[in-house]
Amino acid sequence: MRTIELVSGISSSALGFGCAPILGSVDATTAQRALDCALDHGITHFDLARSYGYGQAEHFVGKSIVGRRDKVVLASKFGIKANWKASFLRPLKPLVRLIKDKQKKEGKLVTNTANNPNSIADHFHDRIPLHSNTMRSSLEQSLRALGTDYLDYFFVHEPLQTLDYIDELSDTAQRLKEEGKIKAWGLAFARSQERLHQTYLNRFDILQFDNAFGASGYDKTVKERGKEPNIFFSPLRGGKVGVTPQEKLGKLFEDFPQSVILCSMFNERHIKENIKLV
Repeated sequence: MRTIELVSGISSSALGFGCAPILGSVDATTAQRALDCALDHGITHFDLARSYGYGQAEHFVGKSIVGRRDKVVLASKFGIKANWKASFLRPLKPLVRLIKDKQKKEGKLVTNTANNPNSIADHFHDRIPLHSNTMRSSLEQSLRALGTDYLDYFFVHEPLQTLDYIDELSDTAQRLKEEGKIKAWGLAFARSQERLHQTYLNRFDILQFDNAFGASGYDKTVKERGKEPNIFFSPLRGGKVGVTPQEKLGKLFEDFPQSVILCSMFNERHIKENIKLV
């Protein structure tokens, strides 16, 4: 597996593992099998958030990497969290998965939540104020859930408005680095909302955003960020029609050699096929 040093001192696998579906749309058995497969085949970068798995994904991944913390790169985020309603959803998850699988097979499932802001998942999550105290509190919760004393990357999680308190957040990030609780901090955002954050993008150690071969603005992104370190999510969503998933990933690895590409992969065959592209 090719590795990339996005930030000095942090070496990640070029192919990263997106953990958003864990204990959400993906059950524990399938998730564990996929995590083990990824780890066994050299994937070291794991992307999480407080909200993933309706608040349960961090703890699940933390248990999966016991004894292997020094071999993995952990990224998590703050800004969105599972709310009290999520606890009532947990016993119903198997039923929800069955319904979604049925809808998917029938072609009725809407997966692009960017165009569907009132999706079911939104009812089980809340956005929190982005201040120093919530930043620190969320980090402490992530560390406890993951069973670690530091994060490699700590992201602001896809804010929908300009960060009015960027100075406060930046100062807090620096203190957290000095305390050894994070190694780097970044901004995870939807590329369509880049203009909201344009004036302070250079204050982050790393940027994480959606990018797919052939998507609107792709050539511009290659020109501006092709030689820069980036982390990309949703690499298969949208983009050029008539191109296979493997071709899309291959093109991203070719055009952005200094970037980590996140894929939510829960089929062992898909994991192995994607690794071959790196």
